[in-house]
Amino acid sequence: MENIKPTRSELMKLKNRIKLAKSGYNLLKKKRDGLILEFFEILKKAKTVRQELTEEYKTAVYTGNIARTVEGDVQVQSVALAVKEAPALQLNSRNIMGVVVPKISYEKKEKSFDRGYGTIANSAVIDEASMSYEKVVLKVIEAAEIETGIKKLLTEIEKTKRRVNALEFEIIPKLDINRKFIQMRLDEMDRENVFRMKRIKK
Repeated sequence: MENIKPTRSELMKLKNRIKLAKSGYNLLKKKRDGLILEFFEILKKAKTVRQELTEEYKTAVYTGNIARTVEGDVQVQSVALAVKEAPALQLNSRNIMGVVVPKISYEKKEKSFDRGYGTIANSAVIDEASMSYEKVVLKVIEAAEIETGIKKLLTEIEKTKRRVNALEFEIIPKLDINRKFIQMRLDEMDRENVFRMKRIKK
């Protein structure tokens, strides 16, 4: 170890690396904390949407059973097969602190004749059941968007946490140990030079 002769420029480079590492550490900590806050906000929304989806599904099953009782299974199945169109979806994305999450927009169908069957030949109970199941489909789309966003945020939070921990417990401490060692060797070299100069003068 005594044979190692570091230079002042090496010490300066190491100090700059430590400064850069600490700056990166602070930024990553802020990002991690911000992502966690966003995660819990979306998680609350997800809980609400799940509850709404459960309620919409219960209503759809109830109205569907009424339609089957009033009109019969054959008529209900015939109406179901007449539906040709699915909700018109448009996939976009949004950025949450550097994390790209999906954003799904859709066109709501408000008129019963858009479902592929006429209202004249069908009773109000079938129309009500159709509307109930449409609400379920749209709520499923909303839930899928939120759930995907949660998974992406969780992945990014874990990745950021690993980087923060690596900087805090491995990279910065090792750099600091190297800095202290170089500083100590430079101080020793300075003392040796002073002692040598004194001997030369004598």
